[in-house]
Amino acid sequence: MANAAAARLVTTLAAPLYRKQDAADAPHLLRWPAHQEDMRPVSGDEQPAPGRRLLLQRSDTELVAVDPDTEGAPAVRFPAPWPRRFGTCTVAPSGDLAVFAGVHALRAVDPTGAVRWEVRHGCWDGGCRTLHTSYEEYATDHSHLYADSGSAVFSADGALVWAHIRGPVAAAGPDPEALDEWLVIDAADGWVLGRADAETVAAGSDHVPHPDPSRMGLSVGEGQDGVPMLWGRWDGEKLSVERFCDDERVLMAVSPSGERFLTVTHYEETLGVHRVDDGSVLSELDTENAIPRHPEADPDDRDADETLWDYECGFLDEETVIAGTSERDEEYGEERHWLVSTDAAQMRVTAQITYPFPISGGVTALGDGTWYTVSEAGDAVHVWSR
Repeated sequence: MANAAAARLVTTLAAPLYRKQDAADAPHLLRWPAHQEDMRPVSGDEQPAPGRRLLLQRSDTELVAVDPDTEGAPAVRFPAPWPRRFGTCTVAPSGDLAVFAGVHALRAVDPTGAVRWEVRHGCWDGGCRTLHTSYEEYATDHSHLYADSGSAVFSADGALVWAHIRGPVAAAGPDPEALDEWLVIDAADGWVLGRADAETVAAGSDHVPHPDPSRMGLSVGEGQDGVPMLWGRWDGEKLSVERFCDDERVLMAVSPSGERFLTVTHYEETLGVHRVDDGSVLSELDTENAIPRHPEADPDDRDADETLWDYECGFLDEETVIAGTSERDEEYGEERHWLVSTDAAQMRVTAQITYPFPISGGVTALGDGTWYTVSEAGDAVHVWSR
C-alpha cells in the first residue's frame, strides 16, 4: 500500500457566479507558466516561479475573470457574444481581453463588450457548409447545438493567441473536405501571423502553453479515431508543426523547465513523461500493479481490479506529478489522488494524498508545488499544497 501524504489547504476561492442562478459552468484556474525571460534556476526545496493565473467562470451571458493573487482585485466581466454551448473561451494573462472560440469565428472582446478583432473560419458543425457572418444565423438551429469545437489560448507573455479552427476560409465558403488549421495571431490586432494545416478532424481540442512563448502544445480529440498531439513553434516568420505519439496519447502538461511533457494514453491506462524536443518517452507508469483496487469495492467485483488514470494530471514541480483515479473510484466510494515521482528515469507512486475533508473530482496541478480541486457543488476552488 502507498504511503500517505497529507494535503494542506492553502486557500479557497469562491466562484464569482452562482451556478444555478446564472446557469454557469464550474470555475477553474487558467494558468500560464512563467515565461522564460522570467525563469531562473531553482534548487533544493525552492519552488519554481508560479507564473500568471486567473480564476475564470463562464455563464451564457458573460465570462468572469478574477486575479486570485491580488487581494481585493475586482472581477473583470466580459459580455459573451454567444451562449457557452457554442465553443470555448480564454482570457489574456493581463486580464483585459477575452477570446471566444466559437462555431464560426474567433472573437476578441474587451470588458466593455467592444470587439477588438475577429477571425472568421469554417463552421464547426460538420454538416454545415455555410460561411457564417454571425451567431444569429444558426442560433435556433438544432444541429449547431452539438457542433464540434476548437480552442484558443494566449502565449505565456500574452503577445500571441494560438487558435485551432475549422478551415480553411475561402471566398466560396469552407472546403467540405478541408481539415482543421492551427493559427498564430497577434493578440493586439488579430492579424494572422502564421497558419498551418493541422491535419486533424476535431471534435474538440485543448492548448497546453509552454514557458517559451514561441512554443505551444495542442491536444486534439477525434473521438474513436484517436488523439493527435501537435507541437508548434513560431520563429517570427513561420509556424512549424510536429506531430508526436502516434495519435494515442493526450497531452496534459509541460514541466516548469519546459523540457518535458506529461501524457495519458487514450484509454487512460498509462501515464508518460516525454522529451519536448522529440516526443520520445522518458518513463511510463501503468495503473496495473501501481494503483491498488479501491478499498470500498465489493471483493467479488472483478472490474474493481482495473483502475484508470483521470484525464486530469500535471507537474507539481520538475520531478513530481500529481494524478488521480477519481473517475473510476467514484463508482466505489472515496476518490483518490496520487503523488508520482519521475526522477531517476522512472515513474513510481510515492504516496496517496489525504485531505482534511472530502474532495470531489479530478486534480489540476499549478506547476509551483500546488494543485486545486473544485468543490462538489461547483461553487469554489480549493488550492492545496503538501
